[in-house]
Amino acid sequence: MRLKELLAQGKLTRVFGMGQLCSPKLVEMVGLGGGFDAVWFDHEHSGLSTAQVEQAALAARACGLDSFVRLYATDYATVMRALEAGAGGVMAAQVRSAAEAERVVRWAKFLPRGERGVNGSGADGGYGSLPLAEYFRRANAETFVAIQIEHIEAVEDVERIAAVPDVDVLFIGPADLGHSMGLVGEWEHPKLWSAIERVAKAAKQHGRHWAILPFGPAHARRCVELGCRMLSIGFDVWAVHRGLKSWRDEYAEFFGKG
Repeated sequence: MRLKELLAQGKLTRVFGMGQLCSPKLVEMVGLGGGFDAVWFDHEHSGLSTAQVEQAALAARACGLDSFVRLYATDYATVMRALEAGAGGVMAAQVRSAAEAERVVRWAKFLPRGERGVNGSGADGGYGSLPLAEYFRRANAETFVAIQIEHIEAVEDVERIAAVPDVDVLFIGPADLGHSMGLVGEWEHPKLWSAIERVAKAAKQHGRHWAILPFGPAHARRCVELGCRMLSIGFDVWAVHRGLKSWRDEYAEFFGKG
């Protein structure tokens, strides 16, 4: 997986999120637009079907983008189906402890690391064309696993979460994290930055990478200075709002009253 290779090299990576408007055509547009290394599909809040994930992941592979799926607080079957649909990895939302993170990793990996069930007939198994031993080797080596740190309980256990083997990225959700701390919309609050810094320190201590949804270039810059190597820049509905606003501004004289 190229995304994992870039992170292993310490390079800054850029990912784009899709949920309400997730479609193969939009994936292709992001790929053609250049600059992004991966797309992630929001199963947590958008309720994407397995068929939608399959089609979006297929489009991502076709235009050279890696992909992963953000899952709701989840179970084994949800993890397995996203991978068999062709997504390159999973991101588990609302994880609160190292024990929960360990379960996600085990669900995403085959023996000897995990307990994923055998079915090589999906996209990740080459639709049955890969010998099983090769399928298991590739899947265990290349499957991307991100754990979201978006609650103060996760921050309080982040040193142990970061120590879980085969976690690739600690992905901070600052909106939910701040909300759990009673800091709604206070992106620059010292307590929120203190929590982010604790995640950054734990990630560095255990050789993990960390990611964030930044709230602007200055916010992103500070995170990169703290060691962040994955920025989730942009989301489908935000892109539409920005585009509509730019047209309204450009044609302001025609959007007046009456």
